[in-house]
Amino acid sequence: MVNMTLSIPENLHRIIKSHSEIKWTEIARQAIERKALELEKKEWKEYSLKNAMKNWDDANELINY
Repeated sequence: MVNMTLSIPENLHRIIKSHSEIKWTEIARQAIERKALELEKKEWKEYSLKNAMKNWDDANELINY
């Protein structure tokens, strides 16, 4: 697994520190993963639409994926 450094504002840091019972790294990891998967899905749909005119059946199948 790769490590990553994240900068946050001081006021947010104070809030996070006051809730030490929460695994903040896991919260950040899940949020990043959700966004990355959302972007991949969007890119895949855009690719499918661009190629729809070449072969409509294949593109339609990919969009529904």
